[in-house]
Amino acid sequence: MFDKFKDECGVFAIHGHPEAANLTYLGLYALQHRGQESAGIASSNGREVLCYKSMGHVADIFTPERIGALHGSMAIGHTRYSTSGDTVLLNAQPFSVACNKGNIAVAHNGNITNANELRNDLEAAGSIFQATSDTEVILHLIARSREQQIESALREALIQLEGAYSLVFVSQDRVIVARDPYGFRPLAMGTLEVSGRKVCTVFASETCAFDLLGATYIRDVEPGEMVIVDSKGITRMQFAPPQKRSQCVFEHVYFSRPDSVVFGRPVQLSRERMGRLLAREYPVDADIVVPVPDSGVTAALGYSTESGIPYRQALIRNHYVGRTFIEPSQAIRDFGVKLKLNPVRNLLEGKRVILVDDSIVRGTTSRKIVRMVRQAGAREVHMRISCPPTISPCFYGVDTPTKSELIAANNTVEEIRRFVEADTLSYLSLENLQDAVNDGSDHFCYACYTGKYPTELVQLQQRLPLEASRL
Repeated sequence: MFDKFKDECGVFAIHGHPEAANLTYLGLYALQHRGQESAGIASSNGREVLCYKSMGHVADIFTPERIGALHGSMAIGHTRYSTSGDTVLLNAQPFSVACNKGNIAVAHNGNITNANELRNDLEAAGSIFQATSDTEVILHLIARSREQQIESALREALIQLEGAYSLVFVSQDRVIVARDPYGFRPLAMGTLEVSGRKVCTVFASETCAFDLLGATYIRDVEPGEMVIVDSKGITRMQFAPPQKRSQCVFEHVYFSRPDSVVFGRPVQLSRERMGRLLAREYPVDADIVVPVPDSGVTAALGYSTESGIPYRQALIRNHYVGRTFIEPSQAIRDFGVKLKLNPVRNLLEGKRVILVDDSIVRGTTSRKIVRMVRQAGAREVHMRISCPPTISPCFYGVDTPTKSELIAANNTVEEIRRFVEADTLSYLSLENLQDAVNDGSDHFCYACYTGKYPTELVQLQQRLPLEASRL
């Protein structure tokens, strides 16, 4: 799947390594799939917090000279796709500030659902904002706190926030991380040996960042937990009581890399089981199983293994498409999709094809792909989707369209099938998705598939328009 959901953000933090900025760069490189809009690193040398950020990809932003200027043994990093705020450099993270608590920088993955209300209150009290991102609100709350210790000021700020957040902070002498009480967004903790002796502490949105560095995954930061790492060691603090755990299931459906462990579970395991259960639930007589790359690959492998129908990589993705390109002046139908995907004709000609993707959002991209497969000679095209129909927008860090733009919110499965021009269309059931992620304890958020939101503010905001229409 591509150009349907916009990738959320990735965060990384490290304490106790002489090349902290360089390792943060590598961590962000591994997390690049979570956001391609901007990236930044803030480091601390014990006296000051140094920061560099820019628009673009991690490898293009951080030259050896720029990394070399970020001194210190502590650092945090961020790679961003905007789910809140405009696409401008001012909104690139980390955000940094000098206040009575010292120099502080913060990076954030998630979405603060009461950010507008907090910002209005802060501006009324005299705060001046430079950016339009919800993350800047957190720094203002810390700076305005009467608490003198940064941990106490941060706790005071966090208990005012609603919504989803995995936060990483660096100050002059410590790294602090925190996760919202619902645990919406992932944040893993690990260790890394330095010169075979000293052990430093690392944090990341996904464990694939640890793999690149040779770090060992220890555990997840718990919902409502703050972890402080300084020269004295590691301090854990429960800043708020945990709420009903609501881990974003879309991390396992699409966001995360299949080689990551997210929410304590291997993503590869979940996606392959989604494909297996999809094959059991909606079998079809066909010749080949074809994934829509890249996020449909693992589910397609599961579907193929369970069904016994051969797996074929008959759609090839161009991984080198930039953010902009020159379209031909003479219109070519479905040009954008053709730029990113190309069919392997000899694999598709005369075949009955099962096309496996992770989701259908607006439906326009899926229709273009079905047309492309037919034009390459496929006799039949059967679409199989490894999650339920997406009927509601997300307010916890996923940049989904509005409900009016979500095709499944306004159409039946049969109507969607006709729109995308497939011979058959089937979605994985909610029950089988829960099975695939091993959610026997009901620890995941399925709001995008059910319309039932875990937090009260979002529930109220979603009810108001409906209630008003009844008046």
